[in-house]
Amino acid sequence: MIAIIGAGKMGEALLAGLLATGHDPADVLVTEPREEHAAELRGRYGIETADAAEAARRARTLLLAIKPQDMVELLDSIAPHLGEGRLVVSVAAGITTSVLEKHLGDGVAVVRAMPNTPALVGKGMTAIAAGRTTTAEQLDHAERLLSAVGEVVRVDEKHMDTVTAISGSGPAYFYFIAETMIEAGVAMGMPRATAQRLVGQTITGASAMLNESGEHPVVLREAVTSPGGTTAAAVRELERHGVRTAFTDAIEAARDRSRALSEG
Repeated sequence: MIAIIGAGKMGEALLAGLLATGHDPADVLVTEPREEHAAELRGRYGIETADAAEAARRARTLLLAIKPQDMVELLDSIAPHLGEGRLVVSVAAGITTSVLEKHLGDGVAVVRAMPNTPALVGKGMTAIAAGRTTTAEQLDHAERLLSAVGEVVRVDEKHMDTVTAISGSGPAYFYFIAETMIEAGVAMGMPRATAQRLVGQTITGASAMLNESGEHPVVLREAVTSPGGTTAAAVRELERHGVRTAFTDAIEAARDRSRALSEG
């Protein structure tokens, strides 16, 4: 049995993804303290809900999808109910495998995961890192579960703060760019709905080309940039305003903030 502890947006996305990829609702247990929401989940998905202690006793794998500030209290509450060979996967930002292992004790394997918000539409990017005693089979299992909401990549835990800065926070960067492009179109007299459609599909298409072509972004950019053309003029302005440096600084700031949160 799989238990999902926390049924906020990410927890429910994981639940919906697991069921959509063939998991039996009878084998999924959800912990949701708000009874009204728990009742909605039971009705919508046909799953069972239970408190965290019961979930820990019954499930072989637990997915922890709660706020980082609530994690230590949860870990301490479920630790006495976990048996040998259990797997705990945390998707809470900044919670290291060493913190998970310290509070859960010996015999419990852990995986730290960093998903991003496109998981809510099945297009997420999740990085995972194994704990000290996690076996290859357990890491495989965690990867299969998390692939229900998108792509999964394995990294050494030392890279998790960079993962947070690139893919965890990354959607916000693209929304910032999209917002800027849409507002520029509106300022030039275009209807907002048209500008948003143009920008949204442009980002979707560019993303598909980046993922499917195998080409370096520089090659793809140069293919759009004719000498003396409109794109060359635009890129020249971006470089003049230091956009590349600003993005690098922003990603480094996000990494440093993630590191600080991880260190408490």
